[in-house]
Amino acid sequence: MENPISTAEARQPSHLPNVAAPSAPPPRRDGEQGPSGHAVGFVLVHAGAGYHSESKAKEYKHVCKRACQRAVEKLKAGAMAVDAVTAALVELEDSPFTNAGTGSNLNLSGEIECDASIMDGKSLHFGAVGALSGIKNPVLVANRLLQEAQKGKLSAGRIPPCFLVGKGAYHWAVHHGIPPCPSDKMATKFSLSAYKRNKRKMELAEKAESEYKQAKKRRQSSENGGLVDPAPQPDDDSGSLDTVGAIVVDGDGNVAAAVSSGGLAMKHPGRVGQAAHYGCGCWAENAWNLNPYSTAVSTSGCGEHLVRTMLARECSTAVQSEDAHQNLLETMQNKFISSPFLASEDCVLGGVIVLRCCKCVETQPPQDIQALLVEFLWSHTTESMCVGYMSAQDGKAKTHISRLPAGAVAGQSLAIEGGVCRLGNLVD
Repeated sequence: MENPISTAEARQPSHLPNVAAPSAPPPRRDGEQGPSGHAVGFVLVHAGAGYHSESKAKEYKHVCKRACQRAVEKLKAGAMAVDAVTAALVELEDSPFTNAGTGSNLNLSGEIECDASIMDGKSLHFGAVGALSGIKNPVLVANRLLQEAQKGKLSAGRIPPCFLVGKGAYHWAVHHGIPPCPSDKMATKFSLSAYKRNKRKMELAEKAESEYKQAKKRRQSSENGGLVDPAPQPDDDSGSLDTVGAIVVDGDGNVAAAVSSGGLAMKHPGRVGQAAHYGCGCWAENAWNLNPYSTAVSTSGCGEHLVRTMLARECSTAVQSEDAHQNLLETMQNKFISSPFLASEDCVLGGVIVLRCCKCVETQPPQDIQALLVEFLWSHTTESMCVGYMSAQDGKAKTHISRLPAGAVAGQSLAIEGGVCRLGNLVD
């Protein structure tokens, strides 16, 4: 029978009494387990906010499950949150069904350019790469940038980089021991067929638009009133929005977040999306004096919408308030869908996964019992979002494809779900 405080149940979070102000547990060395003598931690992953067909639901859920398992394996081995979240992202990038790493969308030139970032809530360091080609796992480069920055200044007092793009990012990665991988090895049959299909749609749309303009000029020159029907546009491929990400809390209460993406289908070469931008793709911040909770966020969706609203950091700030569920809902509605920065957009597409945690104290004579209390949420304005979650004390990960309610309009409506998880059984 499972210990009730070690399982994560998907339900609407309710107010939880007896939540103590966070206090830092004693630090542990790499390889050690949590203070209770067993592994403690939690991971929540997403395989993107976009559209997940029923025919591929099994594959999306399976990759989320594997990503959770990889992160938990790290936590059980005593790894810190930032290493566990990296392991989850590598698994998500390696899947041919996700738009990250292997299987990424191709740009206008038929090449793969990836964005990724990672943030460590303990040190508040951040690492990111943009428009990176020739590296199988962009998150490894982002993580290595973070690690190098934590070492301090370079020779002659130079500041180490935290964000690199293009060829500079590629050469830095190879110089730091990350093996290259030809882009054609990262393309899949699915991504190549999608590129050919999208290219054909663009050619047809451009031809129709050209014909429409010529017809309009002919009508105007003959002073014939009225306009021809607007030129048809290529279908919106919402599946192209499926950036992947993960958030983790370890047994010490440290949080970390990461995100990785191949970007929008048919994007202009050199385009960098939210997955590489600070405060837009991911956010992680341990509890400190003014922030009572440790928080972590990873986003997905239309990168331009997420960049212009800095959604990751906005969501982190929102859940510092008592009612995380209500405040996240209001943030998604007021600072994303109805954001003045997106006033010209009639369809705002995005999704987030969020967790916040702190110590909770439950009085159970003859002694007080301490545990990490984790509240986790996901919300999206896209047709669907695939998520998975698991604690280090769970036997297996749980997965779910969240969908908008019947009749809801993608880009104008939102879905929000979540749960609560108590981790560990710590004696104060």
